[in-house]
Amino acid sequence: MELTPIKSLLTDTPEQGRQLALNLAQHSIHAMQPDEEKLKAGRPKYSTDPDSLIAASHVVAVEFATIAAANNYWR
Repeated sequence: MELTPIKSLLTDTPEQGRQLALNLAQHSIHAMQPDEEKLKAGRPKYSTDPDSLIAASHVVAVEFATIAAANNYWR
């Protein structure tokens, strides 16, 4: 399974970096739970739980921080 879809953390803009961070987070979730049916079955529970949403946001933020550093913060 390919976890870095474009095989690079380098992006032209912070917006592209954020999109990549979201994509990487989604790929990580699918890698941990490859059964699509089970994954979707849990969605109603975690999609309305504030703690789960904050945790998911944290994962994206960590991915974005890594991408930003790899891009020298787009300087």
